Parts: sequence; structure tokens; C-alpha cells
Amino acid sequence: MKKPRAAVGNRSGRRKQASSQEGKEKCAFGSSQAKPSAPSGPARQQKALLQASVSPYHLFRDVAEVTAFQESLLGWYDQKKRDLPWRRLVEGEVDLDRRAYAVWVSEVMLQQTQVATVINYYTRWMQKWPTLQDLASASLEEVNQLWAGLGYYSRGRWLQEGARKVVEELGGHMPRTAETLQQFLPGVGRYTAGAIASIAFGQAAGVVDGNVIRVLCRVRAIGADPGSTLVSQHLWSLAQQLVDPARPGDFNQAAMELGAIVCTPQRPLCSHCPVQSLCRARQRVEREQLSASQSLPGSCDVEECAPNSGQCPLCVPPTEPWDQTLGVTNFPRKASRKPPREECSAICVLEQPKALGGARILLVQRPNSGLLAGLWEFPSVSVNAEASGQHQREALQQELQSWVGPLPDMRLHHLGQVVHTFSHIKMTYQVYGQVLEEHTPVTIVPPGARWLTREDFHTAAVSTAMKKVFRMYEGQQPGTCKGSKRSQVATLSKRKKSSPGQQVLESFFRPHVPTDAPSLNTAAQ
Repeated sequence: MKKPRAAVGNRSGRRKQASSQEGKEKCAFGSSQAKPSAPSGPARQQKALLQASVSPYHLFRDVAEVTAFQESLLGWYDQKKRDLPWRRLVEGEVDLDRRAYAVWVSEVMLQQTQVATVINYYTRWMQKWPTLQDLASASLEEVNQLWAGLGYYSRGRWLQEGARKVVEELGGHMPRTAETLQQFLPGVGRYTAGAIASIAFGQAAGVVDGNVIRVLCRVRAIGADPGSTLVSQHLWSLAQQLVDPARPGDFNQAAMELGAIVCTPQRPLCSHCPVQSLCRARQRVEREQLSASQSLPGSCDVEECAPNSGQCPLCVPPTEPWDQTLGVTNFPRKASRKPPREECSAICVLEQPKALGGARILLVQRPNSGLLAGLWEFPSVSVNAEASGQHQREALQQELQSWVGPLPDMRLHHLGQVVHTFSHIKMTYQVYGQVLEEHTPVTIVPPGARWLTREDFHTAAVSTAMKKVFRMYEGQQPGTCKGSKRSQVATLSKRKKSSPGQQVLESFFRPHVPTDAPSLNTAAQ
């Protein structure tokens, strides 16, 4: 028998610490109307350099234009906003700490996740833990169990750690400003802090998530890489300039809503946009169409960007000419994504059909850090993709025996492979099965291992990948359909293309991607 294991192979990846994690010390409360702290030293110089080099074309000219944008966007939002459970909960809650908690949970769940998926999880979460105190008293196992299938599991852990911190160190009272929220709560960065402060406490703090980036880049024709430091600073500056001090929470939600259901990545509904008259990207499309209809070469309009000298840091690079077929989706510039690295793992579903109380399967717990931290999985070992079946069996048998002891007659059966793509890893599981028909039931296992019934497995804190593996195992057992689609790799690893109608529907449930969301290079589904 072995003791709880350390992270090995594909289990060894550690999350990079976000900049929001650096401030861990307890911070004082401030006024809900506190202004953002002034940038220091190099940051202030960089900001000044950006402002000096930016053409007025990428700015809002005056207060009247800002006011027109605010009024148009908020008027549209009041009529078209989606009816979502977190909005209903916040609107009806008078206790500021409970309001902030409700916003915090929704914002964390919505990171990198579609609204349609979050609704059910959010509802169950708030029913189980309606207050900070309830969440603080929960176990990590309970949190992981409810979070199972939502992805990016560190989010749930950070929520619970933050709740305990607020209860133990601040008496259950949430920090009241974006600055103190970001400094005090683990996993909370500039976006999430601004969203909580504006929606729950009415602080005039601008926010920038993936939807807001898209809206601002199109409205002000910003074609440079939005991930660059200079462009990011400009976008945050615009967001802070635009936020309505009278209705900051509604304004921020309206900007995100516009990006989610109208100003979408593909096929935006420009004719339904409340700020189309202020949109530089739309104006550019109309000019290009006019030039094309009159067979005239594209010319620089007086309203277009014309920096005094050199290349404007916010314009589309000269190496990327305007694409007539893309229209407003020329903005923002598409960031190149690094393909996920490929890894391979041999994994085994070990079942005792004659166990006391009914058939049971073996699960072991992952380390408390790294990929899928703290979740349960079938015993597995990392293997080379080119490793022979015999080598995989030997390594896997050794792993199994380290958990349950000698199994002399073990004959692992290869069932197929399951491919699951995490945010940064494309994992191929070589799936094996073993049924302990003739063995005396194993009842004692070391810490970090469990024998669960099939029913308990489906409610345990396991990842989507493990559910795929188990579906393949079930599909190979007597009495099941071996040829079912769900037991085939192609079905498990690929998604069907959606029709244009489906894409419009999907845009209604589009997730927002905050700038402080779990990194696509470190988080896991």
C-alpha cells in the first residue's frame, strides 16, 4: 500500500500566480467612491507616452459624445437585458455583503464559461451556500463536488479560500472598493474587483473583459493587439472614461451584454446596435463599401487616424491590410494562440462486482496543486505516446498494486482511447479495464483512494475527462451497446459544426472573458 502521492508526470503542472495574487496582506476598507490609485513610476511614464502618441480618432472627443454613448447603451440595456438569476438576486438584496457575494460568485463562474452552463451551477451553489459564512464552513471536497464539470477548478477553491478569509479576518464584511477587493481576495484581479465594486457597491469603476474589449476596439477602431500592454492600458482608460457614475453597475453589465449578444465575434448584429452611430468600425465599413461601389481606391478620410509621425500604436499593423469580407470583425485583431501540448496517459477502471453493498470502482485523489487539483480520478500513469501496449500494462499494473496490493491474476483489457482537450493540454487516455471477479473484495485502501458505487461516481468530484473514460468502460461491459457513438474517440474528442442559426443562439449565451480570468495556459477544464 502506498501513501498519498506527490504530483508526477502530467500532474506536476503548477498554476502561474496571477498578478492579483501578489497582494495578500489584509487591507483597510475605503469609500465606495474611492478613485483608482495613480500609476507609479514606469507605468505613469508609459501611460503618458501612449496618450501623447494616440490620435483623437481612437478617443471620445468630448463629454457630449461620452454622454450619448452612456444614454444609448443604458437605454438599450433597460429594454433588452437578459433575465439572469444573479441579476434577480442582486436587485432584490439590500444587504451589501450578500449582494457582493452574489456578484462575486457569478463573475467567477462566468469566467471562460457560457451563461447557459453557469445558470444551473449558480442556482445550486446559492441554494447550498447562500452566504459567505455558509461557504466558509464548507469543505473543499463539497466545493469540488458541486463544481465538477464546470471547468477551471481552481476558481471554486479560490472562492472558498476568499470566503474564509473574509469571515475570519473581516468579520464577514466584504471590502468595499475595487482596490481593496483586488488586494484582499485570492484569485480576484482588476476586472472581477471592478465588477463587484460597481454592481454591488456603486463604485464608478470601469471593467474590461473579452466582450468589452471587442466593443471598445470596434467603437474606436482599435486594430492593434489588445493583449499588448499599451493597447490594454488604453482600453482600461476608455472603460473608466465611459462608465456612468450614476449607474456604474448597470453600465458595466450593459457593455458586457452588448458584446455578448450584439457585438459578437462573428456575424455581429450591427443593425441592432444602440451605439452604431458612434462606431468607427461601422463607419470604416461604409466608407470601404462606397469606395468599392464607385471603383475608387481606398483613401484616408479626414476623420481617420492620422498620427503626426510614425505608426499609430492602436491602428491595424500595415502588414495586415483591411479585409473587405470581414467588415467590422476586422476589429479587434485576432491573437495567435499557442496549440496545446500533447500528453498521453494510461488509465484503468478497476471494478469489484462482488464488493459488499454492490459493485464498486476505484478512484484516487489528485494532488492539491496543479492540473485538476484535489479531484478524483481512475488510477493512471503518464506514458510516452509511442509506448507499447505491454509497457503501458506493466506501468499501470504497478500503479494499481501500489493502491490495492498484489493482484497476481490481473489481465488489463485495452478498451480504446479517449481524447480530452484541457485549456493547455491535449490529453490522450489509453483506457484499460479490469474486473476483479474471483478476488476477495478489497475493502482497505490508503488515504487518497476510495471504492465508490457507480451511482456515487456520478455525483463525486470528478472531471469531465473521467466521465468520458467511464462512459467508454460502460460501453464495453455486458448488456451495453459496444458500438455506441459515445464509446468512439471521434465522438468524444470532436464537436460538430453549428449552423448559422445555432451560432446566433449560441451568441445569446456567450461567456464573458475577463482580463483576470484563469490563464488559458494554466487553468484546466
